[in-house]
Parts: sequence; structure tokens; C-alpha cells
Amino acid sequence: MSYPKRTAALASVAALAGSAVLMTAPAARAEVVNVNYQCKTPIGDKSAVSPIDIKGVKSGGGYRITMSWQKGVSSSPVDLGKGAMNPSATIKLGGADSGTLNVTGPANQAVVPANTPIKINDLTGTYTPKKSGKVTFTAGVLTIKALGTTTTCTPTNSPGASLTLDVTAASGSTGGTGGTQSDSGSGTGGSGAALPQTGPEDSAIALGTLGGTVLLTGAAGALWLTRRHQAARTHR
Repeated sequence: MSYPKRTAALASVAALAGSAVLMTAPAARAEVVNVNYQCKTPIGDKSAVSPIDIKGVKSGGGYRITMSWQKGVSSSPVDLGKGAMNPSATIKLGGADSGTLNVTGPANQAVVPANTPIKINDLTGTYTPKKSGKVTFTAGVLTIKALGTTTTCTPTNSPGASLTLDVTAASGSTGGTGGTQSDSGSGTGGSGAALPQTGPEDSAIALGTLGGTVLLTGAAGALWLTRRHQAARTHR
């Protein structure tokens, strides 16, 4: 094979290798899911549909899980002053793991007007894998405590998973600390420093970077062969 043809072949192989890397399945998949909540309140039953978003961020040997509501659920017949409402929720684990993860969040930071949908702040918890494989995270029961009362909202439409993570069991894991957890993981509230997100967008960026590295490596090899061929012809 001539040097020009060999150079072209090497470039093609590098391009194919880069494409193969980009086609690799991501380590996480997130999806906004509509959840139909049926709420038991002190003044009667109420219902509301809210899109739920769950994200996972790698944190040490586990993941920081954040659950977000895009619309308010339930309501109050009276104004709720700042700090009067305290929300918490559970997230169902499925796939390679099972049980529930508790997530908590801060009290309302502004007054909630009477008879308006209650916007839930982001709730967070820590999940520590005890089993390896794909683990799903699905919205569970929402609990709202305000003015000495408790409102419980339960999904009734069998929502699908909002997040799927491909995890590796932590060495010597005992399920983490804090919160209440069935079977695996742990639930802890509060906020922490920003960490690299392990969602699908970041996986794609990382894979794209690796693919680009493969392409650059192939191009460098092709350039070296071309220069070697030119040097050989000059010495003849």
C-alpha cells in the first residue's frame, strides 16, 4: 500500500474509533416526568399534576440526588408566612437496587398566599450504592408540614423513573449515614458545594472529548508517517 493510501486509511480508522466512543451508552439518563399527586389535607382531598425532575451528582462514593417540582401542589386556606412550611419526600429505587431514599429541603423562603399552589423547594438527599448496575429513581410520597398540620401527597398515575444511573457499589458500603433508608442508600438534607453533574449532558461532553482525543491521535500518526515518507524520498 502506498504511503498516501496508508495515511488516508489511518485517518479513517481514527475517525471510526472516535465515532464508536461517541456511540457508547451514557452513564446516566434523566427525564422530566408528570406526576399526578393526590393530597390528603386538613381541609379535604386535593389533586395536582407537577412535572418532576430528579438529578444525580457524583459526591465521593455516592451521589447527591436533587428532586425538583416545576409546578406547585396542594394549597393552604390561609397565608403561610416565611419559614412556616417544611417539605420532605421519598424517592423509590428500582432496577439493580430497591427501597426508598429520603430527600429534604429548606422551609419556604417567601410568604405563600392563601389558596394558591404551594411551590416546593428543591429537595436533596445522598444515595450510596450497595449494588452495581442501573438504578432508577422515581417520585414517591411528598409530605408538607405547616402550622402544626401535615399534608401527604401520593402519586396515583404510576409515574416512570425520572433518573437512571449506572452505578458501582461502594467498597464497604453500609448505606451511608443520616436520614431513613430502606435496603440501601441514605437520605440527608441541606446544601453543599457545586459538584460535577453526572447527567446525560455531561456524559456526552466527556465522551466527545475522548472521541476528539482519538481523532487527534490518529491525525498525529498520519502526519508522522507522511513526514517520514517525504524524508525518505529526499535521501534517495
